[in-house]
Amino acid sequence: MPAPVATASPEVVRIPARDGLPLAATVYQGLQDNGVVVQINPATAVPRRYYDAFARFLAGRGFTVVTYDYRTMGDSVVDASLRNQARFQDWGELDTPAVLDWVTARFPSHRLAVVGHSAGGQMLGLAENASRIQSVLLIGSQHGWWRHWPLRQGLALAAIWYVALPASVALLGYFPGRAVGSEDLPGGIAKQWARWCRNRHYVSDDNGAPLRPYNDRVRARIRLYSFSDDAIAPEAAARALLDYYPNATREHLHRTPAELGMKRIGHFGWFRSSMPEVVWVEAADWLEQTK
Repeated sequence: MPAPVATASPEVVRIPARDGLPLAATVYQGLQDNGVVVQINPATAVPRRYYDAFARFLAGRGFTVVTYDYRTMGDSVVDASLRNQARFQDWGELDTPAVLDWVTARFPSHRLAVVGHSAGGQMLGLAENASRIQSVLLIGSQHGWWRHWPLRQGLALAAIWYVALPASVALLGYFPGRAVGSEDLPGGIAKQWARWCRNRHYVSDDNGAPLRPYNDRVRARIRLYSFSDDAIAPEAAARALLDYYPNATREHLHRTPAELGMKRIGHFGWFRSSMPEVVWVEAADWLEQTK
């Protein structure tokens, strides 16, 4: 477990999305400043508090860290009418770039890094200001087309994307994520996510064509970690995601839990405080090289 370190008290703020919706966010700062600010983009239906231990660790290393909740998630609550209008795409087009705007305005002299967990690394190319990012650390991020999974798992996912999720949205108006340990997804977000996962291009427009408006602006150095026991982001799906960012310097590290001193990591274990300190130290050392 990473050792506790001295940091300033986290600051809770509200950041306006590109369309003005307030996003809940937390700023972590260490007692020393290494000149790098890290924006953590969450996974689908995962609230920002999940990243608290890792954010505190980075702050203790001198990083400034900003976590936030996408619209309709965590503390970024909206009224029912806006909740029903939200799309998965909005997280990449309206929320992520707004946080980038806020971070670079608040810390203009800092170098900028992004940590993306799962979906948090899939939609960087939807952010108009993606060229500002200098380093990207991806954890369990993947191309979501179901055929990137081994056959048996892929067929199970296809049943979700083609049948179970559309049916739950039709019956309930949302996808009950709380039943599987995450947050519920509003109907519009869930339906678009399922449509993407059915499409070989994954992130795609309403006609099914690839949606890559700013992917070529991502010129950052990218390190992607995937894990052998992560059924949500298998190696092939993780590797396929890197093709989204052709102008980036890309590195893919596929690890077993044993290599990192763990019995299990899965899709969510890397951010838990039970991770061996050496794993987070390696990540912090890499992020510290942001230029």
